[in-house]
Amino acid sequence: MTENKYLNQTQLAERWQVAESTLERWRSEGIGPIYLKLMGSVRYRLSDITGFEEDALRGSTSERASVRNDRR
Repeated sequence: MTENKYLNQTQLAERWQVAESTLERWRSEGIGPIYLKLMGSVRYRLSDITGFEEDALRGSTSERASVRNDRR
């Protein structure tokens, strides 16, 4: 069984250099990586964060970047 690593809202905001309120707004609008909410605490799986980042890669303003990921 693989163990998932999690980031909280503050850690993800620091990673992406955005305000925590931005992440809160994205959650309410259904934008951003999926998250886990347990007893009022929001956590993001690192695997979901990196997947979201890979999906956001672009090679130009008109198309997605071609990303090769040998780990999948």
